[in-house]
Amino acid sequence: MPGTTMDSEFPVEPQSLKKLSFKSMKRALDLFSPVHGQFPPTDAESKKIRLSHKLKMEYRGVINREKEAPPRVVAASNDAMPTSNPSDVLALPGPEKSNDPQKGSLQKDLVIHSTGQPSFRQVNDSSIQGGGGSTTVLSTNIASERNLSTSAIMERIPSRWPRPVWHPPWKNYRVISGHLGWVRSVAIDPSNTWFCTGSADRTIKIWDLASGQLKLTLTGHIDQIRGLAVSSKHTYMFSAGDDKLVKCWDLEQNKVIRSYHGHLSGVYCLALHPTIDILLTGGRDSVCRVWDIRSKMQIHALSGHENTVCSVFTRPTDPQVITGSHDNTIKLWDLRYGKTMSTLTHHKKSVRAMAPHPKEDCFVSASADNIKKFKLPKGEFMHNMLSQQKTIINSAAVNEEGVLATAGDNGSLWFWDWTSGYNFQQSQTIVQPGSLDSEAGIYAISYDVSGTRLITCEADKTIKMWKEDDMATPETHPVHFKPPRDMRRF
Repeated sequence: MPGTTMDSEFPVEPQSLKKLSFKSMKRALDLFSPVHGQFPPTDAESKKIRLSHKLKMEYRGVINREKEAPPRVVAASNDAMPTSNPSDVLALPGPEKSNDPQKGSLQKDLVIHSTGQPSFRQVNDSSIQGGGGSTTVLSTNIASERNLSTSAIMERIPSRWPRPVWHPPWKNYRVISGHLGWVRSVAIDPSNTWFCTGSADRTIKIWDLASGQLKLTLTGHIDQIRGLAVSSKHTYMFSAGDDKLVKCWDLEQNKVIRSYHGHLSGVYCLALHPTIDILLTGGRDSVCRVWDIRSKMQIHALSGHENTVCSVFTRPTDPQVITGSHDNTIKLWDLRYGKTMSTLTHHKKSVRAMAPHPKEDCFVSASADNIKKFKLPKGEFMHNMLSQQKTIINSAAVNEEGVLATAGDNGSLWFWDWTSGYNFQQSQTIVQPGSLDSEAGIYAISYDVSGTRLITCEADKTIKMWKEDDMATPETHPVHFKPPRDMRRF
């Protein structure tokens, strides 16, 4: 090759970086600016097909009846309407100005063909009133010559969200005093004759359910009592507290007969298995421990949570143990092997309360961010409750009629319809005289066996009992339900 270089063949003008940047921006602006923010032009053929389909879907019944009806002649005055199949044309007559056929007044009609192009024609009144056809008449305004909106003939899809069942509101009918500290836990006797409460005054008190009278006071714990459970097969009651102790009480002798040692810190929750003689306790050591009631042996230590285990309940079938924790997760456990079956990470705050439905295979978990419903046995998320209590929820309970009650740290007691998640009542507890307003917190709630009475344990050292208002009717307390626009899947 000759001695010419590449620079001499293709001379490049030296340009600054700023000039090159402006040139690139101008090129991009010329390329994209004219159509920026504009929708692409609509295809006339697809628009015609879409409108024709919507017309057929909306007026399917009218078209079928038109086919079955005998043919009828419509007299047109000046404008001749093109002949077409009755299944392809929809007549929308104008407003009736005269009901008397003898006057022969003319009125303007809007005709929609299957092609989706509207046209106007004039029709005699007498031709519409005579004949008894099945044409649907929709009045239109003559003055307004607006295009027919497709949203007016769009097929409306009904909401898939279930309608709430009407429930009467609940009212407070009894306040019980007797504890000297916060009331932290409650358990109902399976015979539905008495209930027991545990308090920060380190005592367990047993109350008559019908009259609210104190029957017995048990002492033995050296710190506040966080969990209580009454056995349905034995005369035993179990208690757990911040003193790391789990005790078994014989209610025939009214004394402690067994203690279960192993927790390294305070015990926050307690549950009894419905069919097997085992006890489950969860605490601040992030472990749920499984105990044999008779031998006091620890069967399993269900470890996996990263923070306090503050709620637990059991089922007769797998997963037999479900725990909620301050690490924002819910774990489903295989009791045979002591392993985690699945972990639910839907919550963003501590899961302090859970409640299984007494009949259905599902449960709710309550957190400060939301109340969520899950389906068992796999733990599929179903939906959120439709409102937010916007407080720390300490306890939740469900009865067989589908009334979910949730108790908050600010003294709020909300009632929900289980199926739809509709919040039909928002109550606020009233502190007893002499207490601070900041002591309007509810720590534990529970329904009795019949599900007609609700017991709440509160920070003002009282126990309150609630029942349904017998005087309420659907007319006095109507349901103002508005289904959500979408079903959230998280």
